[in-house]
Amino acid sequence: MATKRLFWVLIFVVLAAVALGAFYLWRQRGGRGSAGPIEGSVSMKITSSEFENNGSIPGRFTCDGANINPPLAIAGTPAEAKTLALIVDDPDAAMGAWTHWTVWNIDPAVTAISENSVPSGAVEGVTDFGRPGYGGPCPPSGEHRYFFKIYALDLVLDLQAAAGVGELEKAMDGHVLDKAGLIGTYIRQR
Repeated sequence: MATKRLFWVLIFVVLAAVALGAFYLWRQRGGRGSAGPIEGSVSMKITSSEFENNGSIPGRFTCDGANINPPLAIAGTPAEAKTLALIVDDPDAAMGAWTHWTVWNIDPAVTAISENSVPSGAVEGVTDFGRPGYGGPCPPSGEHRYFFKIYALDLVLDLQAAAGVGELEKAMDGHVLDKAGLIGTYIRQR
């Protein structure tokens, strides 16, 4: 009888720990749901010379290569934009959207982000890797999609570099003038 009771207590403790862990991750991400495609306007665009929309991201931009950001081109930024913000995430991660890179307060005159660089004066936020800066695709299994989302904002964001994506999204709320997205895919070759 005591063994059976102990078994059920252990089951309860394990389930409670899993639920608390899931809640903690959800709160760390600002209570967001999984990311999805960005529906932008006809005017604003984000592209890369290294991969087409819905195309495969070359290995050098992933954890299997140099783990550096790919070059990005930005076009059609509204004239009234004060800054741009960039969010790169993986909606196919097991625990929900995984943030790979956030950059904000990008000068709206910027039309390109070079490979392995951050625009002058811009701020990189903390990603789900627990540190600021770009973290390339590194899916544990199968093919994942990576959304590169650019936002034109009507203000300069007052956020510390330690801010996560939840804080960034909250600060952007109600200030997005336009947006655009680019999707890349990656599957690890083992």
